[in-house]
Amino acid sequence: MAATGVCLFPSRLPSVIRPEFTSSSSSSGKSKFNPISVPSRRLAAVSTDHTPTVLTTVNNQTGGSSGKEAHTTTTSAAAEKKRWSGQEDQEELDAEEEEQERLSLTDYFEQAKDFVTSNGGGVGPPRWFSPLHDGGSRLDNSPLLLFLPGIDGTGLGLIRHQHKLGKIFDVWCLHIPAKDRTSFTDLVKLVERTIRSEHHHSPTRPIYLVGESLGACLALSVAALNPDIDLVLILANPATSFGKSQLQPIIPVLQVIPDSLPISLPHILSSMTGVLVANLEKGLGLPLPETVEKLSHDLAASTTYLSVLADILPRETLLWKLQMIRSASPYANSRLHAVKAQTLILSSGKDQLLPSQEEGERLQRTLANCEIRMFENSGHFLFSEDDFDLVTVIKGTGFYRHSRHRDYVSDYIPPTRSEVKNVVDSNRWLSIATSPVMLSTLADGKIVRSLAGVPSEGPVLFVGYHMLLGFELAPMVTQMFVERNIHLRGIAHPMMFVKLREGRLPDISNYDTLRVMGAVPVSASNFYKLLSSKCHVLLYPGGVREALHRKGEEYKLFWPEQSEFVRMAARFGAKIVPFGAVGEDDIADFWIMKTR
Repeated sequence: MAATGVCLFPSRLPSVIRPEFTSSSSSSGKSKFNPISVPSRRLAAVSTDHTPTVLTTVNNQTGGSSGKEAHTTTTSAAAEKKRWSGQEDQEELDAEEEEQERLSLTDYFEQAKDFVTSNGGGVGPPRWFSPLHDGGSRLDNSPLLLFLPGIDGTGLGLIRHQHKLGKIFDVWCLHIPAKDRTSFTDLVKLVERTIRSEHHHSPTRPIYLVGESLGACLALSVAALNPDIDLVLILANPATSFGKSQLQPIIPVLQVIPDSLPISLPHILSSMTGVLVANLEKGLGLPLPETVEKLSHDLAASTTYLSVLADILPRETLLWKLQMIRSASPYANSRLHAVKAQTLILSSGKDQLLPSQEEGERLQRTLANCEIRMFENSGHFLFSEDDFDLVTVIKGTGFYRHSRHRDYVSDYIPPTRSEVKNVVDSNRWLSIATSPVMLSTLADGKIVRSLAGVPSEGPVLFVGYHMLLGFELAPMVTQMFVERNIHLRGIAHPMMFVKLREGRLPDISNYDTLRVMGAVPVSASNFYKLLSSKCHVLLYPGGVREALHRKGEEYKLFWPEQSEFVRMAARFGAKIVPFGAVGEDDIADFWIMKTR
């Protein structure tokens, strides 16, 4: 039996938590990322009058990502354990995650430079390309993800996320050359033809439209015209609020200034400065030398690649794009009532170009099926910021699915080690304050101070008593993951997944971490699927009532009289592990105040 002992006196965290997440750095300290070799890239150069096709990107450079086959992610416990077993596999995963964390403005500029110089100087019609060297996803039957760029038009806005996205999506990016003058309505038609063609070939596969700024207007417009297609919209700082933007006064200025005056660059740099300042503020927790080095690196990148910025957004292109956004904003706003697609709005709190926070709240109220996530310390270019992980956000919001309706078991993607580390870090003060101690019983009846007695092979059902407010959950789940590579899938209250009505209930975003760690809504079907997949399942029969017990109800069970979960576990031959926690109920009393 596993038990959790809780003490009020702080002590150091168990040593097992720390060394597992120590990331090794390369000797050079430089990014291992290999820029895309554009000369060897085969882009689909098609006009807006034809249905775009996607062709694979070939990378002939050595080093960086190798040609090793990626591990297919499944929902079975055996597959999840295999994902974490083996030193070589683990080192490959850690190295790949570390590589992605190092991508920065420099990588964007390098690839944008190759894109412009090797693609006819920014000429040609809009086209789709795949940013991944293998040309597609590593999972079977993966959804299609179409990235619709913002004002830069390069299609490289997901450079920090493309490898992780490529494990669970087929990723296509729209490239709009700098000298292209395709109108917004023609871009809408181009994207619409693409999604209709893909929907015709795979009618049950959802199509994700990820757009930032201008691309968000494009995604909303396409969704409004195609309510019959299963679309999922993920929109970062939509330009539907352009009417209130401080960029408006720039348009008449750009119309009258001479071509020789590069007045467009300071405005571009001011938006980049928001990213640099945000990254600096978030890096203040680092040692001073690392903070200074990071800031110097980003500033050097921004000044070194001024010529690249000029090639991506020369004055006439910037004017064209701003005029396009000015027309795209009312076009999309006038069609919001027709958007039925599942939508996720990502709003930055420090967007210097658009009132994104206010606009996100407006869109949430306006759109039929919309959720919002706020990023208070982020700037306009959210996808470029250091601590933003798009894949983690998609997991946490429960937006990943393979069909029209989400299956919480088969559509689930297990957390990466960096995601588990973030969960551990977010609960570090709780661990320091309570000093949790894990005990378990071996097969011979010996009690040990570890989780060695927990069965490794599933299906396993953990049944326990819910302590006050459920504070034992975080240390128990993370410790099980870190020490034993056992992934506990919790059965949780439905309010953590769907906000059924307005009121004083906690915001659904508070439970994103639980969804990342694999919690599923309580239901007989989900319980059945988890056991049939040989998972380790965590169940509190007493539920919320037990977690919110009142004064005098310490350690009291509120279990149902008929425990149907026992029959279900017996049907699959699951091992039942009873567990309890001691100490948490003794630190506070829960009072309910009634008012007339």
